[in-house]
Order: sequence, then structure tokens, then C-alpha cells
Amino acid sequence: MSTTVVVAAEDTGIMMTAFDSSERHAFVGTVGDYTVADPRMQCRGVDVYYGEEHAIRNVSLDIGKYQVVSMIGPSGCGKSTFLRCLNRMNDEIPGCRVTGTIRLDGSEIYSKGQDVVPLRAQVGMVFQKPNPFPKSVYENIAYGPRIHGLTNNKAELDGLVETSLRRAGLWDEVKDRLNQPGTELSGGQQQRLCIARAIAVSPEVILMDEPCSALDPVATARIEELIDELRENFSIAIVTHSMQQAARVSQRTAYFHLGNLVEVGETKQIFTNPSHKLTEDYITGRFG
Repeated sequence: MSTTVVVAAEDTGIMMTAFDSSERHAFVGTVGDYTVADPRMQCRGVDVYYGEEHAIRNVSLDIGKYQVVSMIGPSGCGKSTFLRCLNRMNDEIPGCRVTGTIRLDGSEIYSKGQDVVPLRAQVGMVFQKPNPFPKSVYENIAYGPRIHGLTNNKAELDGLVETSLRRAGLWDEVKDRLNQPGTELSGGQQQRLCIARAIAVSPEVILMDEPCSALDPVATARIEELIDELRENFSIAIVTHSMQQAARVSQRTAYFHLGNLVEVGETKQIFTNPSHKLTEDYITGRFG
């Protein structure tokens, strides 16, 4: 599908926001098709405010089933803020206000009756710095299934813990250390433990906010391999400063700048033939 710049009415979901007049390239609307044929999540006209600051401007983007979408852009462009909207993590920030619609399997996640606890089980989060609970490896995984009532007995829970650790590529490394604190694992192992903890509650979407920024190259490569394996069962949205990582792990890429979604498309197209000058300038290292 060819990509064009579109400026449309609000109900289409295409952005109408302009950059400040000081910007070299005026922003008139997202380049590319923000929709997918089989979406898991649909975001339309999302705005985020921190008090008077307008941090995210009318962003529309679909998260496809069994697909990785990477969000790239310079520091402070709003990509992590937008990611945190997808499981309402911004609710924890005083003065933060989110408008627009975000639907998971057709249901509005910002509806008044939405309980964020089951939502965050359905839309799990892996943070920039590994944050295992101050509990054993076993309890890190068992905690979520236990509080959500996903197992009926100890044998089922044991099986779920093993399955989750295997899916995260960690079982063989920790099967004899299940009762040791998760905080004693290496950084890369801790991050995989956090991923195992997220998938243990059977989410539909996994959000990853710079999951490899604190890891060495070997651990980073293992996490990237894991992301590729996990997309067979989950939808994944990842924020990354590494364009090389985005190119390796994702099928679609969304480029953010000053709170606007500038361009979205197939990852190969974004990195080899971007349509917007701002995207091209970032990809080629002219700024960012």
C-alpha cells in the first residue's frame, strides 16, 4: 500500500496538530496507515496532558495481533508516555489526563467501569530497568496467577511457573534456584524473569519500555530473540532508542516527534524509504 500524507476530520483518527512555527518541516498529519487488518488494540485521537503541558497530540495507532510494533524517536518525543497509556500506567502520575479512545478487543480501557488490575494483567509491562519483586524466583512468577485465581492447586501453579520460565528462555538457568531471590540473578536474567512474570498471567499485549537499555550486548541479543519468539503468541509494543533493535525485532515502526506520531509503516519501509522528511532526518542521524 502506498503511503500518503492525509489531513482529515477528527472522526477519522488522523491528526490535525501542527508543529511550532520554529519547526523546519511543518507537521500536518501522520504519514502512513496507522490501522492494521487484525488489531488487538485500537488507539484513536489520544491526547495526554501533564497539567498544562500537551505531551501527546491526537495520536492514532493500531497494535496488531501477533506482531511487534516499535516506537522510535528522540528523547522526550512522547513515545514512552504513549506506551504507558496502553495499560493506564499514566493514572499513577498526578495531574496527568488522557483523552481519546483506546480499545482492547473492542472494549474501551478508559471507561469508568474499567478495573485497572485485570487490565494490567491483559496488557503487561516490562520496564527499562529490571524490577523483580524482592521474593524468590518462584514467587516472582507465582504471585500474579495466585492473586488472579488462574490455578486451582499447587501442582497447577508449579506447572505454570515452569511453563512461564521456559517461554522466557530462563528455566534451564534457574530450575535449581527457584527458592533463591530473583534479585540475585544477573541483569539479563532479571529482565527475562520480569518477562516471565508478565506472561504468567496470560496477557494479550506485552508493553516493553527500553527493555535492553541496561543490558550488555549478549543479554540484549537474548531478549531480542525472545521477543521474536513471543510474538507468535502475543502482541508486543516496544519503545527503543536503538534503531538497529527496532529494525531487528519489529514488523511495524512508528516514529514520534514532539508528541506527534509523524510516520508509521512497515519497518523495512520506514528504515529504507521513509516518506516524511522528519523521519528521514532522524533515521539518517541528522538529529535525535
